[in-house]
This record gives sequence, structure tokens and C-alpha cells, in this order.
Amino acid sequence: MHAQPHNPALPETGAPAVNAGMPAQENTVLHGDNMKALSGLPDESFTLIYVDPPFNTGRKQTRAQRTMVRAAEGEGDRVGFKGLSYNTELGSARSYHDSFDDYLSFIEPRLLQAYRLLAEDGTLYVHLDYREVHYVKVLLDQIFGRENFLNELIWAYDYGARAKSRWPAKHDTILVYVKNVKKYHFDSAEVDREPYMAPGLVTPEKRALGKLPTDVWWHTIVSPTGKEKTGYPTQKPEGILRRIIAASSRPGDWVLDFFAGSGTTGAVAAKLDRRFVLIDQNPEAIEVMRSRLPETTTYSEA
Repeated sequence: MHAQPHNPALPETGAPAVNAGMPAQENTVLHGDNMKALSGLPDESFTLIYVDPPFNTGRKQTRAQRTMVRAAEGEGDRVGFKGLSYNTELGSARSYHDSFDDYLSFIEPRLLQAYRLLAEDGTLYVHLDYREVHYVKVLLDQIFGRENFLNELIWAYDYGARAKSRWPAKHDTILVYVKNVKKYHFDSAEVDREPYMAPGLVTPEKRALGKLPTDVWWHTIVSPTGKEKTGYPTQKPEGILRRIIAASSRPGDWVLDFFAGSGTTGAVAAKLDRRFVLIDQNPEAIEVMRSRLPETTTYSEA
């Protein structure tokens, strides 16, 4: 028996409404409480919503900014390309709080807003870790209906802690729900292909073409010294968002991320000719986005 989509009336707030049917005039970043900002956006105006909410680890997340500076031969604290010496300089740390006493009470009203804001052909991606994913899955079944559950994506990586008293946690989970399972947009032809894990078992033509990704994605994290690095502690790699945005939206569609963080969703959306609305209440996130997103992006208080 399928659960019925749960779509109760949402509370009204004093947030100003934008033009009916259009979430914004241009690419927009809103600074402030996402509940207030979401309530001012029009119904069914986004083809794609991606959110990477706090994981509820119970601690403050901090990442110091690291800069690699050339040093005299043999005098650096690490060796880089072609054996050259480098010193690592630590800059100001970026941080955010990742702890809620009742995580579901926090996330539920925001997911209800996501349901309201998705177009009939829209898709929601919710990026979580092992601590909360099973609870949020049940909640999303109630909001969207189990028949509208599309995928559980596993993003696997090999970086970070090396636990010896348990199996080390090396993956995140991305839950995928659609507004209407009979109408949602999905275009696998737009997704970057990847190498076969056993190339000797396929023809040369298939090896050259590559295969479509499955629901398990092997992708590195953002390199601490790579060109994507912003220094923001929860930054996700552009390759993960590129796959999501390419598959579940079209050029010109509106994309929403209301836990925007470092702005990866907006950066990728702009490169793929999508329009975006990003929301975050952390001033450090807004600072990072100002340096990363197209100059034409509009910034305002939620």
C-alpha cells in the first residue's frame, strides 16, 4: 500500500513574495534564515532542489584555510610537484555549528517547503550521512509518498579518518524524490560517463564511450590543494553537483539550494546555463559565494 503525499497547509510568514511563477529576476543569493526566505518563493517554481543540510554530528565544524607557498629546496614542510619544496601556511578558520537537539523538528518544515516549491516535473536531492539518513527517509516518504522515491545514491570516497575499532565511514547518502513519478525530468544522455571498472570485459567501442553511472558514485572529495578549494568546511565537489544538475534539470531551469554553504550548486548551475537561488545564514558562506559566483549574481537579506 502506497503512502499518500503529505502536503498540509504551510504557515504564513511576513516574508515578501516574489513575482508569481518566477523565484527571482536573476541568479540570487539570500542571506538569512532559510525558513523565512523559502516562504517568500512561489509554488512549484523549481525544477531541481539540492540540499546538503547539517549532518547533526553534535560538534562545531572548523576548517582552517591552507595556502601552499614555495620554499627553498629541502626547507619546506612537504614535497610537491616535481619534488619542489613547499610550506603550508594556515589562514583564518571557517566554521559552522552542526548540532540540533531534535533534528527532525528542524528539517521537517524545510522539506515541506521543498515539496511546495518543486515543479510537477521536479526532483529533490537530500544529501545526508549515516547518522540521520534512515530517519529522514521515513519523513520524506510521508511528505512525498513512497511511490515518488526515486533513488538512494551512495557517494563513496577514500579520504579522512582511519578508524580501527569499526568499519571506517567512507560514504555519504543522497536521497532522491520526485514531485510526480509520472512527470519528472531525467536525462541520462546529459550525464558525464565514467570508465568501466572491468574494461577488459567490454568492447573497445564501449570502453571509449564509457558507462552511465549507477547509484554508487566513486568520486574524490574536494582536494585540500585543488583549484576548487574555497576553505569552506562542508564544500562538496563540483563533479557531484554537475551530475545531479545535468540529469535533473534543463538549460534555463531554476535550481534551489537552501543550505548553500560554499555555493557549489550555484557555481555548477551557472556553468550549465541554469538559473539559481541560494540561501544561507552564515556570513562566511556569503563571503565565499561572493568570490566564487558570477558577478551578475544578486545578493540580498532574506
